[in-house]
Amino acid sequence: MNKNDLVSAVAASAGLSKTDGANAVDSVLASIAGELKGGGEVRLPGFGTFSVAQRKASQGRNPRTGEPIQIPASKQPKFKAGKTLKQAVN
Repeated sequence: MNKNDLVSAVAASAGLSKTDGANAVDSVLASIAGELKGGGEVRLPGFGTFSVAQRKASQGRNPRTGEPIQIPASKQPKFKAGKTLKQAVN
């Protein structure tokens, strides 16, 4: 499923136009991204939790040359599935 399929599914299940469905999906994604950017987390009971993980700087290797490179520290988005979602998939 891609974003257009998701918009169509949301619009159909909520009885909205595709434009309103697209606005709803975009708003949800923007809200989640905004909260994560601020360092917070988003908990959706039964679905899962979006959070930010700190990744330490590390030493790596260039696969072409074998030359060592420094990989900088960064923040990574993380998702942990909730119990209900796990059960629905299995």
